[in-house]
Amino acid sequence: MTPLPPPLGPGDIRLWRIDQQRHAATWASGEGAFRAGGRWNTGGVRAVYASLDPATATMEVAVHKGFEVLDRAPHILTSARIIDPRRLQVIRPEEVPNPNWLTPALPSRNQQLFGNDLLRRFGAILIPSAVSRHSWNLILDADQAAGLYDDITQERFALDPRLQAP
Repeated sequence: MTPLPPPLGPGDIRLWRIDQQRHAATWASGEGAFRAGGRWNTGGVRAVYASLDPATATMEVAVHKGFEVLDRAPHILTSARIIDPRRLQVIRPEEVPNPNWLTPALPSRNQQLFGNDLLRRFGAILIPSAVSRHSWNLILDADQAAGLYDDITQERFALDPRLQAP
């Protein structure tokens, strides 16, 4: 269960991520983003994409793979506690040079270079999700993430079958 925020709960910030079962052990390597690039990084940068809640993590994967793949292929839901939230740099929508970078459009090279710079400078950023504008993604530079998180849990991901109606 996702921890409740203060004052109702402990206030821990957790990252959430879904990977294919075969990649679950290397979830924090940034290998996929290193090979292919992503919304906020060019290829060659080991960015680890996660969300602040499991529902957004599900949507982020589904937008790329579809619900069918999440329903039929084994996936793992990973969660980790952020030890010191002060290490996270919050990037607010008005701080992004082009507002269209926060839409579902394909990322531009300038957007990826902007993200590269943020990751290089801060190591861990919170940025609005393009899939769910009221949600946040957490992106880590895998090379700078040592000591940022602990309490890692992994469990089989189970998609609600109603999302794949007959």
